[in-house]
Amino acid sequence: MEAKTKDLWVFVETNEDGTAKNVGIELLSPGKMMAGKQGGSLVAVVIGSGVDAAVNDAATHGADKVIVVDGPEYKQYSTDAYAIALCTLVEKYGPTSMMIGATNNGRDLGPRVSCRLNTGLTADCTALDIDEESGNVAWTRPAFGGNLMATILCPDHRPQIGTVRPGVFKKGEVTAANAEIVREDIHVDAKDIRTQLLELIQDVDGEKVDLEGAEIIVSGGRGVGGPEGFAPVKALAEVLGATVGASRAAVDAGWIAHSHQVGQTGKTVGPKLYIACGISGAIQHLAGMSGSDCIVAINKDPDAPIFDVADYGVVGNLFEVLPVLTEEIKKARA
Repeated sequence: MEAKTKDLWVFVETNEDGTAKNVGIELLSPGKMMAGKQGGSLVAVVIGSGVDAAVNDAATHGADKVIVVDGPEYKQYSTDAYAIALCTLVEKYGPTSMMIGATNNGRDLGPRVSCRLNTGLTADCTALDIDEESGNVAWTRPAFGGNLMATILCPDHRPQIGTVRPGVFKKGEVTAANAEIVREDIHVDAKDIRTQLLELIQDVDGEKVDLEGAEIIVSGGRGVGGPEGFAPVKALAEVLGATVGASRAAVDAGWIAHSHQVGQTGKTVGPKLYIACGISGAIQHLAGMSGSDCIVAINKDPDAPIFDVADYGVVGNLFEVLPVLTEEIKKARA
């Protein structure tokens, strides 16, 4: 299809309680810059049930317009209902580009929508810009196992669509809510929704791990040596009020659940403080945490690549360093 406007859309995914997931609000920050370069407006699209909180979040984080689809059929995500609603909106308004968070739902929705609209999709992006020569979105994503970064353009079809990893961008500052709110009445018949949610299992290993929303993360890698080696990592995380992360090597070895994994095949994070314990710093792991505000690396190998990105480095055995660090923090907080 042809674009009717130069607007850039950000799909703001919602939770069942009507609040916005972080990634949609995060994408409004680069979206504002890119929409300006395209010469269009930044439009947030909110689909869900009872989504006033999400609409307010979008309106106070830079959106020029918020398009809202609110109905009971959208309370729980389903591919059919959301794809029908989003495609209907795109066909009506004709944006030139659209960003979707690379969550489980976003990775499901993006390909379905792009196929129905006969356009391209760049998945799992970690950087965004507008190509100055062509004016197209420059979608950057890891390729060849994370060994290089590929920048992809979609010059012939509209809208240009990409999914973007959570945690890559920071939320913008809260501003006055000056966005235009447009409510669209789109309802999907039950017969057109071919799946039914029978049971919701929050987390396969019985614990909720919010790496993407964490302000402090303490991660363990191959250097912890085994599942018991995460004990000092967890002890430090506890005194800091931090979330426990892990490298792919530790997860693949079965030492900790996949829900803790940071990196190209795990979660992309951007905490205020990231402490890497026994992690060498392979490029796949760096792709998931290099956006952290402050990185502290603890590794006994002085030549480990992790030190190249670390703000502070400790060359030493993590089993000696972590207990001392944990005790000192306890004393400072006593």
